[in-house]
Amino acid sequence: MQVFSSCPKSQFLLFSPSPSSDPSKFDCRIPIKNVRSSPPLKLPPRYSREWAPALEEKRLNAESSDDEEVNKDSEVRRTRSAIESPEADGFLVVRRPTMESFGEKTDAYSNVTVEGAKAEEEERSSSSPIDAGLSKLAKKLPMFEPKTVELSPDVKPLGVNLELALYRAKVLARKYQFEEAERILRQCITFWPEDGRLYVALGKVLTKQSKYAEARTVYERGCQATQGENPYIWQCWAVLENKMGNIRRARELFDAATVADKRHIAAWHGWAVLELKQENIKKARNLLGKGLKYCGGNEYIYQTLALLEAKANRIEQARYLFRQATKCNPKSCASWLAWAQLEMQQENNLAAKRLFQEAVQASPKNRFAWHVWGVFEVNVGNIDKGRKLLRIGHALNPRDPVILQSLALLEYKNSSANVARVLFRRASELDPTHQPVWIAWGWMEWKEGNLGTARDLYQRALSIDSTTESAARCLHAWGVLEQRIGNLTAARRLFRSSLNINSQSYVTWMTWASLEEEQGNFARAEEIRNLYFQQRIEVVDDASWVMGFLDIIDPALDSIKKLLNLDNSYLKGQDSFKNIAGTNRASAIEGSLGRSSGPNNEETGEEEPRLTSSGFDLDTFISDKLRLDVSKLDIQMESSAISESKKVRSSRRVLRPENRNCFTSA
Repeated sequence: MQVFSSCPKSQFLLFSPSPSSDPSKFDCRIPIKNVRSSPPLKLPPRYSREWAPALEEKRLNAESSDDEEVNKDSEVRRTRSAIESPEADGFLVVRRPTMESFGEKTDAYSNVTVEGAKAEEEERSSSSPIDAGLSKLAKKLPMFEPKTVELSPDVKPLGVNLELALYRAKVLARKYQFEEAERILRQCITFWPEDGRLYVALGKVLTKQSKYAEARTVYERGCQATQGENPYIWQCWAVLENKMGNIRRARELFDAATVADKRHIAAWHGWAVLELKQENIKKARNLLGKGLKYCGGNEYIYQTLALLEAKANRIEQARYLFRQATKCNPKSCASWLAWAQLEMQQENNLAAKRLFQEAVQASPKNRFAWHVWGVFEVNVGNIDKGRKLLRIGHALNPRDPVILQSLALLEYKNSSANVARVLFRRASELDPTHQPVWIAWGWMEWKEGNLGTARDLYQRALSIDSTTESAARCLHAWGVLEQRIGNLTAARRLFRSSLNINSQSYVTWMTWASLEEEQGNFARAEEIRNLYFQQRIEVVDDASWVMGFLDIIDPALDSIKKLLNLDNSYLKGQDSFKNIAGTNRASAIEGSLGRSSGPNNEETGEEEPRLTSSGFDLDTFISDKLRLDVSKLDIQMESSAISESKKVRSSRRVLRPENRNCFTSA
């Protein structure tokens, strides 16, 4: 439909009818008046249907009492235009489009609209006259009044809202507000179904709530939405299935992740860790080698390989691999800590202490670094320093129950049981699902002679989850308690239940055998020992890995050739690794402390990670880097305890009722 078309003699066609419409209704011509004496037309502040009757009444009374003051030229023009017009009895009025307000704003502006229409009526009544019949025709011709256009809910928001929503959901999950985080993530999936990060985040939120079936459904939907090309979803799904005990399914999903992206290092490493837990050492080594092949040098791959060498008692190879891990990422706190624990097992306390210093400098707020270092100092006899390190770790990580557990055991051994009880209670409030806290607390109460309290605490630990290794240790400790007080039947039943969970526990088998020997059942004790050796899984790690190391990393040889100082000769590469394996213990420790027994740094051009000197000042470090006052650690610990207790109470209010009930029953 053509809205406007020009015509001679200052006339225009307002509407040109379509072939199917009635021409008598739309063939209307209106003249254009040019009144010089009239003021410019002003619109009311808001448009609505309410001012239309006012306009009609105004135009009916358009002739004012001051007709004699109107000049003659205007009268002539008006008469001429009226004669030339086909509708000589009146003019056509064009209605303004309706613009309705939304929601509560309609009431707020209604009075303003009426008042504006009245003011406009008074103003325009004194202007130049317009034919009154124009309003009559306007009633018969409904002009365009478009409907209110509302924003459709299907309109996709801007992309920045996705990033903000992911961050907000992450913060809410940290505050245990899982329902709100889940709602945000599901809403984002409706707008961005192709983004794999949403499925990964939602799956992790559901997993934290133990909603494993829903998490599996989310991961499956994510793989379908991304057409199976997102390795992160496959990898998270595999971790979930591994956690649920579906080992075969987890292997398939890890394989799918590596097919989606063979450079996804987390899939190779996670798959290798799964095989290690299943005691498939060769398979794990093969997977780690593929990780090096497709992804190059990686700290996690080197670290896991080093732990394998340490487990096989190949200490020099383990040190070498740890050194490669720290070269790949000098800020890797996990690599420094694993290396430090290796030196702890070898009783190289000086090297272990310097490695702990490197770990806290690499990640100053890492809770594991302060915790393991504190326990190490306690074990070597530095009680005060160990307590200080544990308190620093708690000040930096006030929501970590493990540090409080170690502090409680330290205070029980060196201070009093009452102080330890306060710390145990605080740790249990921070994380009621942490089984070792309840087990350690029960052990302390048993040592103090509170057997009923110890049984209640053991029962509380088992009510959380009775299938974990922590549950097996709890059953063993409970069995020892019943054995000491003479409840032998209960002790045997508890030992048997512990072995049903973890049949590889040497301590539980031997404790049960010693119980039978004390009762004079020597044949039964010998039978229990034989059962242990019969069902024990013997893990044999052959030495061919040492000779075939370069076979695995050969595809990635270009990226690490400088680290090993190799040329193109494969034989020379093997000799270099043999020389590393054949170094004596003293030279290996010296190489660990910065004087590397491997390639010369000047030849390789690589920056060798060097450990800090023995003059490391702990107080200066925590005051400069962490802004902590060493003299006020006790005060900070008490204040953090009060604030964290309030946060725990508020976070428990948002937990689902079914999740809370599992913590209240003992």
